[in-house]
Amino acid sequence: MEVGTQAASAEWQGISDAFNTQCPARELLEHITGRWGILIMAALGAGPRRFSELHATIGGISEKMLSQTLRTLVRDGIVSRTVEPTTPPRVSYELTALGQGLTESMQHFLNWMRQHTPEVVAAQRRYDRQR
Repeated sequence: MEVGTQAASAEWQGISDAFNTQCPARELLEHITGRWGILIMAALGAGPRRFSELHATIGGISEKMLSQTLRTLVRDGIVSRTVEPTTPPRVSYELTALGQGLTESMQHFLNWMRQHTPEVVAAQRRYDRQR
C-alpha cells in the first residue's frame, strides 16, 4: 500500500487505535518500527546527519531504502530535511521535536535489546538444538 493510503482512506475520528486496521496509527507504527525506521531514528538521536553519514552508520541499508525511509519519516513529521544553498547543495536530516520525544522513549527499548540480546541468542540456540 502506498504511503498515506490508509490514512487518507480511513474515516479517522482523531482517536488513535493501532489495533484498528483503518487507523492512521497503524501506518505510523509500520514506519517507525520497520526494519530501518528505528535504526535511522536512533542514528539521528546523536544529532543531524547527512545522507552519506547515515548510510555509512547503518550497516546493510541500501541507498534506495534509506532514501525511501527518510522520505516517509519526513512526511510523518518525525525527521526534518534541510537543504543548504551551497554548490553542490548540502542536505542534512535531523529529528524534529516530535521525533526527539519518540526517540527518547525508544531508548528504553534499545537499552533492553543491548542488555538482553545474549539471553535471546542463547534461547534461540536452545530452541534450534531441540528441533
